[in-house]
This record gives sequence, structure tokens and C-alpha cells, in this order.
Amino acid sequence: MMGQGMNAKPGRANILRGIVLICRGKATGLAEIGNGPDPFLSSLAPMIAFPLVGCVLMGMQGRVLDGITDFLASLVAILAPPVLSFSLARRWGKEAGWFRFATAFNWCQWILPVLGAVLVVLAGIMVQAGLPLRPIVIVLCCLLLAYAFWLHWFLARHALALTIGRAILLVLIINLLTIALVAGPQLIAMAAGGASPLPPG
Repeated sequence: MMGQGMNAKPGRANILRGIVLICRGKATGLAEIGNGPDPFLSSLAPMIAFPLVGCVLMGMQGRVLDGITDFLASLVAILAPPVLSFSLARRWGKEAGWFRFATAFNWCQWILPVLGAVLVVLAGIMVQAGLPLRPIVIVLCCLLLAYAFWLHWFLARHALALTIGRAILLVLIINLLTIALVAGPQLIAMAAGGASPLPPG
């Protein structure tokens, strides 16, 4: 697992090329992403930086507790997938591919908001053409969600060398548990009588 060059950081051009290849269903893109602790941490840093900036901005507006709450929820959503996937990879004897999987997973998440923006433009064009908005939004959201699940499955299948069934199981477990971890505290608070888990800011 700790072979020569494993921890070498890829250049930005390599990362971008890897993302494009992976998102097109080309497993060769995994070799461009990087493998090891340093590439993984590099892929994690921007994902944490954006919600952290949002937390600071909310604090500057006097909404300190709201900002902290949102940041912690984002942090759980970001860190849960790598933690859960490592547990499954270790259980199945696939630790050797985990850094590559987790690094590629982090970088490839950035393609989803890009595709979302494209779909928003497409929806606007279709509405201008006279099509009803609601069905368009539902269909396009389902397409984006389906692609996100396929991308997660593709990475698990090829980076971790899992069987089709185990790759599907990994995707389901990670997504369901991540949703439970993020939404669980709020749902518990609502069930307990609508009290917020934190005092109002």
C-alpha cells in the first residue's frame, strides 16, 4: 500500500484530466488523481474551506451559532463518506485502493454543481419553449441524482476493485448513513417537541 510514488501530489492539469476521464466513465482517470495521504488531504481541503468561509461570513453577520451549526453539518457530510468507506474497504480487504477511491471521490464531487448549473440553464430553455416547469425540474433532478449515484458506484467498482453487488452496497450504506448522521439530530429534536439542538443565535 505504501509503494514508491504513492504519496506524490499530482498537478492541477492531471487532476482536471482525471476528473474529466472518470466522469466520462474512463477508469484510466484514476491514475491521474493521485494516491496516498497527501493527495487525499489536498482533495479534502477545498471541500472544508468553502463551508468554513460560509461559517465566518455568517459569524460576521451576527449569526455565530447558525454558522457553527451549518459548518458542523457540512463537516459531517464531508467526512462521513471517507470514514464509512474505509471501514467497508477494510472489512472487504480492499484497503490498498482506499486512498485512490477517497481522493477521486472528493475531486469528482465538484462536477455535480457544474452539471447542476448546466441543467438549470437547460430547464430555462425548455420553459421558454413552452414546457411546464415542474415536470422538467423533477426529471432533471432525478437525472442528476442518478448520475451522482452512478459516479459513486463507478469509483467504488474500479478504485476499490469491488464486485458489482458490493459496489452497490457500499453506495447505499454510505449515502444512507451520511444522510442519517447529518439529518438525524434535527429530526430527533423535532420529534422531541420541535426544540432546536442549539439555542437560537
